Amino acid sequence: MSKIPWRRWNVVLHRDIGYFIVAMVIVYGVSGLAVNHIADWNPNFTREKEFKTIAPILSEEKDIIVAQSLVALKLTEEPDNVFRPDPETIQLFYTGKTFSIDLPTGNVMIESVNRRPVLFEMNQLHLNAPKGLWTYIADVFAVSLIFMGISGLFILKGKRGLGGRGKWFVLAGTLLPLGYWIWYQYLQ
Repeated sequence: MSKIPWRRWNVVLHRDIGYFIVAMVIVYGVSGLAVNHIADWNPNFTREKEFKTIAPILSEEKDIIVAQSLVALKLTEEPDNVFRPDPETIQLFYTGKTFSIDLPTGNVMIESVNRRPVLFEMNQLHLNAPKGLWTYIADVFAVSLIFMGISGLFILKGKRGLGGRGKWFVLAGTLLPLGYWIWYQYLQ
């Protein structure tokens, strides 16, 4: 009975699956870095503020204020929504843009919100926003990562492999999340 060359198959599968999932690894890696720092920045959208001045608007009636604002700002479309957070301010909401007008002074802040190209889409995939078929694709990717991790343990033999210095790297890599979890749960 011949032996199955499992080590050879392990290397071949590790290599070929690695080639197949490299784009997904990059998408999830870049997106992971982006969403890990969500407290510091918005990884999906950019916000830009622009300031301008128009003539003060002295009317008290909302419809007149909106009409005068549209003329002063040279806007041709009606806003999607209008809000008066206080008697001296009106906000005109458009898709991706908000005009906040200080009525007595005519100072206007225009805030634009735009998707970050490519990164927005990467984050949507990472967070499984598409659902449906993408859920199964992401599951296959997750199983592939598990296989890559386990098969990678057995690529090298001897003192450079798992039986040698590799075991110390595996131990250190295991202690990192385990140690952090213990610290986070009990010592923080």
